[in-house]
Amino acid sequence: MFVDRAMIEVIAGDGGSGAEAFRRESGVPRGGPAGGDGGKGGDVVLRADAQLTTLLDYSYRRHYKAERGLHGEGSKRTGKSGEDLVLLVPPGTVVYNAETEELIGELLEEGQTVVVARGGRGGRGNARFATATNQAPTKWESGQAGEEKAVRLELKLIADVGLVGEPNAGKSTFLATVTAAQPKVADYPFTTLSPNLGVVQLSGFRSFVIADIPGIIEGAHEGKGLGHQFLRHIERTRILLLMIPVDSVDPQAELDRLRSELEAYSVDLASTPYLVALTKVDVLSEDAELPQIETGNAMGIVSVSSVTRKDLESLLERLWSESQRVVQEERGSEKEDQWWAP
Repeated sequence: MFVDRAMIEVIAGDGGSGAEAFRRESGVPRGGPAGGDGGKGGDVVLRADAQLTTLLDYSYRRHYKAERGLHGEGSKRTGKSGEDLVLLVPPGTVVYNAETEELIGELLEEGQTVVVARGGRGGRGNARFATATNQAPTKWESGQAGEEKAVRLELKLIADVGLVGEPNAGKSTFLATVTAAQPKVADYPFTTLSPNLGVVQLSGFRSFVIADIPGIIEGAHEGKGLGHQFLRHIERTRILLLMIPVDSVDPQAELDRLRSELEAYSVDLASTPYLVALTKVDVLSEDAELPQIETGNAMGIVSVSSVTRKDLESLLERLWSESQRVVQEERGSEKEDQWWAP
């Protein structure tokens, strides 16, 4: 089951308390304070794990607590720090403070980590409070409490190409044809009820990832249909493929609706480069003409059939080259940012 949202409550470990102790050794009649500090409490840490593709585990268990630090001991021995609690999440997870809606962090790459709750500091032992006028202090400190936080996790899929279309635009069939993915395919709306990822393998050891996401309907940016569950997942795709079936009642209106929903949801999403694909051309008779539509700022328009594989190879090559162009632009922007960083 695909789960792309979760609410969890995390508690970092409390710090251990400092100790009140004194040296008691033969030959040292006036032993001084020797209470050690308490250990630090463990943090709660999220780490991206590429083996995971869903937040399903966090729908079964919501409460997580890190280990507390141990108390200080005599002979100025510091208590052992508590172990950090590391929770694994799929790459693409965005982490929010559920109470303030503050963004805590994003986990985009394998191994990336973010601390969501920090462990408490250990309290000081009485050895810390010795002064010239107080050689035998009895004062010590309790450990600091660990942070408690309600955390919201949201998964945004990371893919090179996002498939955008109304229900029955042929997205799932396209994905199943060009990748090894096996999305459910049938002739009724909303066949795809959760995102599907597939990897396209090209010659020369080239590959890219395609995301097929539930069909969009008018009002999706307001949550209608599958709404935000759909749109959130294409925010990180490098390019979009807007798919319009040639047997649509009004292909132009269908394309306009898709573009309007993208623009209404996010300015960034509306600026994502896109291609337009006229799909299901196999249903047309040999002498039928393709619909003439205005594609706006599209990088181009193609006509394909997932059934006969008409022009699929050239489309895949185009998607590869365009996605790589975006990658190079992203790397160039990163270098410029590093150059100008103070």
